[in-house]
Amino acid sequence: MKIVENIAQIIYDSLSQGMTIEEITSLIEKPKNLENGDYAFPVFKIAKHVKRNPNEIATELAFRIDLTKFDKIEAKGPYVNFYLKKDRIASQLITEINNSSRYGFNEVGRDKTILIDLSSPNIAKPMSMGHLRSTVIGNAIANLATANGYKTVKINHLGDWGTQFGLMIAAYKKWGNNKSIENYSIDELVKLYVDINNAAKENPKIAEEGRAWFKKLEENDDEAISLWTIIRKQSLIEFFEIYDRLGISFDSTNGEAFYNDKMQNIVTLLENKKLLTKSQGAEIVDLPKLLPDSNLPIAMIKRSDGATLYITRDLAAAVYRKHEYEFDKAFYVVGAEQKTHFLQLKAILKLADFDWSDDIEHISFGLITLGGSKMSSRKGNTIALVDVLNTAHNLALQQINIKNPDLLNANDIAEEVGVGAVIFNDLMNDRKLSIDFNLDDIVRFEGDTGPYVQYTNARIHSILKKSTGYQKNDNNVLNDDKTWPIISKMLDFPNVIKKAFDQRDPSQIAKYILQLSREFNSYYANTKILVEDENLNARLGLITSVSKIIETSLKLLGIKAPNEM
Repeated sequence: MKIVENIAQIIYDSLSQGMTIEEITSLIEKPKNLENGDYAFPVFKIAKHVKRNPNEIATELAFRIDLTKFDKIEAKGPYVNFYLKKDRIASQLITEINNSSRYGFNEVGRDKTILIDLSSPNIAKPMSMGHLRSTVIGNAIANLATANGYKTVKINHLGDWGTQFGLMIAAYKKWGNNKSIENYSIDELVKLYVDINNAAKENPKIAEEGRAWFKKLEENDDEAISLWTIIRKQSLIEFFEIYDRLGISFDSTNGEAFYNDKMQNIVTLLENKKLLTKSQGAEIVDLPKLLPDSNLPIAMIKRSDGATLYITRDLAAAVYRKHEYEFDKAFYVVGAEQKTHFLQLKAILKLADFDWSDDIEHISFGLITLGGSKMSSRKGNTIALVDVLNTAHNLALQQINIKNPDLLNANDIAEEVGVGAVIFNDLMNDRKLSIDFNLDDIVRFEGDTGPYVQYTNARIHSILKKSTGYQKNDNNVLNDDKTWPIISKMLDFPNVIKKAFDQRDPSQIAKYILQLSREFNSYYANTKILVEDENLNARLGLITSVSKIIETSLKLLGIKAPNEM
């Protein structure tokens, strides 16, 4: 239902001052307290333009608007408050939600493509909790983009190239004890990586050995490529077991190595554009000189030994992706600590006359910490994501066995609840903030958790199972005070989907379904739903529509919605 758009049109038709429909729509608010109306329009902007008292303007505007489409319209200070006709709106909304699989979706992004770079773990290391945020935030934003009409391309830009792999190979050659690389587990490879990083701190020659092996990789040395290929294959097997559990897929898993044969073209391009400068044997883009007001540091494109760097590969990837996918927007879902890197990337592309660099957007996020400390694979201070998912599964299963000991498929449902709890805990937080991780708190069936939302939905399915089921019709008349908070909340769903995408903020969806779940549980505690009266079918229609919105919201977040728990 296009309630906000309709109100905006009514205000527009009633105004004598010039404001566009878009301006009016952006100003319409939803009061926190329903006593102040279902929607409100502040007149401050009009008052400032015409230099009049805003309270007087609100009173005049409320008087001019046609009341027949509303239950009540009143001016309250500088606001015009709109009270909807409850019975008509409730009936229309319940019918619309239950007759559509796309309630809340829009077509704003029709015929436009958004490319999303997400997850991007490094091979030869287990996926840790540090990779969770990019993975689930990126996936949720991709789902929100689809709900707003965009075509999406999800790319897992694997960290499968760089000096760290030279170090890994050097460690294996030094300490492998003739054990075949195929027989190394990922945990054993990580130990090699930690050991050689520690050794390199004491002995600079070891670091040189790592750089030398990476140089061999870039030069397609047979032994280096063979070792690297085996390490990569082993990593991907483990990665995709986790992605399957998270319910996440990708359109491309081309990592940094894919661009190895494309980087010279970038170097040549930068040379032709006269952007490269020699500095102590290395090749750089001197951003402080080229863009003195940018406060950006020098970007090294090639080291003195000829090896390329992370930014070289990202430049090659950006150019390739624009040509391959013709994206309208490219989102990089990467930690906030990489802010300077992406500013450099965009600046260099712009200097190279790629104006589409303006369409690149760094979607940053805060850290996941353990006891307030940042995780680091170099220091061996990480928690493997698979261990977190396994523990969450077991905690969920324990609670399910207590609440519903006879539940069939309890183990499968515990997987959906446990994994969903981990995802929800991440996404309900503002992505820009850091999260200190505590697993025991997030797999509870009460409070602001994913299991609470899933359990609410399962409760609705249980009620519907005990009934004859909702019979779809247009006579869903409900105008009581217990029902209206749910109706009002569901009316806002289309706006929440659009706003969550516009602000690249999945937490708005998570917070929304927490609120909707609380409204339903309050309704359930105070209303006998399965009473045989003239409004039974309308009540079943109401709770069916609540379930549909919860399930849609969870799907947007990348979370399953079991019918039983």
